[in-house]
Amino acid sequence: MMAARQGSKRLPIGPGHALYPMLALFALLGLLFGPVGRHVDQDTPENKTHPYFPDHFWPYPILAMVVLVSLGLLAVVGQPVLQLGQAADPRLGLTPRPEWYFLALFQFVKLGPALITSILVPLGLVVGLIFWPLIDAWLGPKLARRFGWRAWPVPRRNVITGTIWTAGLGIIGLLTLWAAFAPQLCIPWLFNSPVCGG
Repeated sequence: MMAARQGSKRLPIGPGHALYPMLALFALLGLLFGPVGRHVDQDTPENKTHPYFPDHFWPYPILAMVVLVSLGLLAVVGQPVLQLGQAADPRLGLTPRPEWYFLALFQFVKLGPALITSILVPLGLVVGLIFWPLIDAWLGPKLARRFGWRAWPVPRRNVITGTIWTAGLGIIGLLTLWAAFAPQLCIPWLFNSPVCGG
C-alpha cells in the first residue's frame, strides 16, 4: 500500500489550490451548450444543408492560391520598398522614412497642419473603425428610411458603405504608391506648397 502511494503522483491542482474553482468552472462550461451528442445540423432541414466536400472545400485552396500569388507579385513588384536602407548614422542629415505600412500616413501628414493630419484624423479613423458596426446599425436604418428603401442593405450590396470603404482604401493605396515609387514627384498644394513624395 505504501509503495503504491509513493509511485502515484498527486495532481498539481487539487481542491486546496487557488486555481481549482476556475478549473472546475472551465470543466462545467460544456453544460451551457446542451446535452452531449446533440449537433446543430440536426435542427436544420436536409434541403438547407450543404456537404462539406465539394461545396465548402473547393473555395479555400483557390483563395489560398490567390493570396500566395498576390503576395508573390507584390514581392516582385515592390522590390525597391523591400530593400534594406542605409545603416543608421547619426552624422548624416537624412530624413528618416517609415516602413512601407506607414507610408500612406507619412505622406498624409505632409498635406495639412500637423495637429490635424498626424493626430486628429488618424485618431478619428481608428475610433471610426472601432465603432463602425454600431454606426452602421444605428445610422443605416435612418438613411434607408430617408432614401425610401425598405431596409438597410447588407454590406456586400450596400452602395454607400461600399463607396466609402473603396474610396478610403484607394486613398491609402495612392498615398503609399506616391511615397514609395515617386518620391521626386511634387504637386502644388493649398496648405504647404509644393508637396513631394518620399
